[in-house]
This record gives sequence, C-alpha cells and structure tokens, in this order.
Amino acid sequence: RFIINVPEEERKDLIRICFQIELAHWFYLDFYCSEDNSNRKLKSCGMKEFTSHMFNHIPFLRQHLPKLDSVLEQWREYKHSVPTFGAIVLNDDLTKVLLVQNYWPKNTWGFPKGKVNEDEDPSHCAVREVLEETGFDISNLIDKNEYMESIINDRLVRLYIIAGVQMDTKFEPRTRKEIKTIEWFSIADLPNNTKDMTPKVKIGFGPHSFFMVVPFV
Repeated sequence: RFIINVPEEERKDLIRICFQIELAHWFYLDFYCSEDNSNRKLKSCGMKEFTSHMFNHIPFLRQHLPKLDSVLEQWREYKHSVPTFGAIVLNDDLTKVLLVQNYWPKNTWGFPKGKVNEDEDPSHCAVREVLEETGFDISNLIDKNEYMESIINDRLVRLYIIAGVQMDTKFEPRTRKEIKTIEWFSIADLPNNTKDMTPKVKIGFGPHSFFMVVPFV
C-alpha cells in the first residue's frame, strides 16, 4: 500500500521512495511490533534494516540495494533540509506554553510541528501537524501573519502563535509511537539558552531537553 501506489514516473526518485518506506516502517512498528499486539508481535528493527528488506523484496528497487547506504544518506540530508511548521500554543494569560515530548530522542521537549508536504501551505502544515501531535484543531485560531521563525541546523522552523487555549483542554495525539507526553510548562521555567539551569532546578529537566524550544523563548 505504501510503494505499489507510487506513480511509475516517480519510482526512479529514490528520495521519494524512502519517504514512503519511512511511512511503511512506522506502520510496521505501530501495528506489528507493538506490545498491544502481542499475539502477532514481530521483531522491531531500525530504518536501515527495514529499508534493506524492502529494497531486496521489491523488484524495481533490488538493483539499488548495493548503494543503499548512499541512498539513505542522501535521503537524510534532504529530510533535514525540509522546512517545518507548527505552533506555539499559549494559555489565556500567556504564562504557560504547550510542549510535546517525542519518543525519540528521549527526554526532549518541543513545540508541536512537522515537515511540510510538497506544495502544502505553511499554515495548513501547522494545523495538520498540531492536530496529529496533540489532537487539538487550531484551524479557527491561526493567523497566517502571527508567527515566529528561526533557522535551526540549516532548517527553517516557523511557529504560529496560538493564544487563549484553555488549560483544561484534553490533548491526545492522533499518531502512534511519536508523541509520548503533552504538557503545559510555565514560560518562566524554560531556559533562554543552553547553559541556563533554571529548568533543571525548577522542573528536573536540563536545558538540553529544550534545545528546540530555546530559540523561541
């Protein structure tokens, strides 16, 4: 379902194929390696091993198997250059901000955001990603002109300002095995640089747990 529907003319684009394989990998981990599915639990594996199996199994990809390492390296470089869009979700009095904790890397917090799809409007990407990661729909709250942005590791990160969200709102990610925790944080407790030990003292997390938050504090 992830590869067979790729148009014939796009099958030569191995970067495009790798994105589809990544989706297949997530699906495999979610539905076939999850502890929730112990009756059919299969071996968990990383992206490289999974991609190797896919290249070996799919006839039109088999010829590229000898250069798999190079293909994956090019894919990762491209992936890290794709702009990401999301939101800074604030409470009524603008003292608290909503952050999400991913499964990987461990113990790091960030704003709900994600990579833009081809030809996707940045604000639409932000709405989609926030909905996927928190279950909260910001489509009626977003202003395309109200945002902060920064270049982080050569990648554009733009976050739209969403203020006035009730703190008793129930948040629940719509994606599996991506978001571990969703919590409100006092802005005063967040670090304003990577050496600021304020969060370590107040909430038990070191400044590097917020390295994707620091540029916007």
